[in-house]
Amino acid sequence: MKSPKVGIFGAGHFGRFHALKLGKSGHLSGLHDPDAARAALVAGEAGCEVLGAEALLAASDAVIVATPTLHHARLADAALRAGKHVFVEKPITATLAEADGLIALAAERGLTLMVGQIERHSAAIQTLRESLSGRRLVALEATRVAPFRPRSLDVSVVLDLMIHDLDLILSLVPAPLAEVRAVGGSVMTKLPDWAVAQLRFADGTQAQVTASRVAVGLERKLRLLGPEGEMRVDFLARSLEFLAPDGEVEVENMPGWGLTRRSWVDHDSLEAEQAAFMAAIGGGAYEANGVQGRAALDAALRVEAALAASA
Repeated sequence: MKSPKVGIFGAGHFGRFHALKLGKSGHLSGLHDPDAARAALVAGEAGCEVLGAEALLAASDAVIVATPTLHHARLADAALRAGKHVFVEKPITATLAEADGLIALAAERGLTLMVGQIERHSAAIQTLRESLSGRRLVALEATRVAPFRPRSLDVSVVLDLMIHDLDLILSLVPAPLAEVRAVGGSVMTKLPDWAVAQLRFADGTQAQVTASRVAVGLERKLRLLGPEGEMRVDFLARSLEFLAPDGEVEVENMPGWGLTRRSWVDHDSLEAEQAAFMAAIGGGAYEANGVQGRAALDAALRVEAALAASA
């Protein structure tokens, strides 16, 4: 097909980044945001027009929905009904019923419905998946914390930050999620700003996930445990270490086992994500589809329910 034109709903933090990159690549058809001043500012930076909602759909082959979560379902539904492919930032929608509606509509119309789980397109996760190579996981520990920033405050830290690690864990554990427990609290907003969740899967695998947007500093780590010992990933240090029978550095007191270290060169994950969306529009297979986005939302909502029950 011809080079697709992509319109953007939303000129906020992520909408702006999407617009700048699409503008640079020549795929941007226009921008819509109810805040006229903000829309004009971002459109000027990206070199596109500010359009009304209907005009944006008419000018586009596909759209990116980068608005507050409350509006995801309405805008994505309108785009799919207009025959447009849709990329919607995470979480896919505010409710599972809304997600189900979009998934069914996209399937019915034969259109792409991709969810903005950007970590799936990072160099770090690609290196992790390559290094796992058949390792069986029994337990996982994920930590994602950051200092407070006044954005994405329309959702809890679970839907803001933790959902990335929930999506990653769901992609690594093949069994259904069976049980969720959680504790958390609000500090700067009326919604939970930190949370610690314990997950148990039907095959016995367990995971602990910690997320905070009111932390002293940045930390992003993942620990994976199984019959071969541990694998440790420090995403900020770009380091991965794991034990294996054919490991590169012999481990004291563990005959036949070695420690292997890996690193990676970061690439622009948003550019990689947009490239994946373009390929999906052309009929290619893609990750973070509507079903996967719904699964991440389901896990996040179960964590939120557990938080409410523990309050």
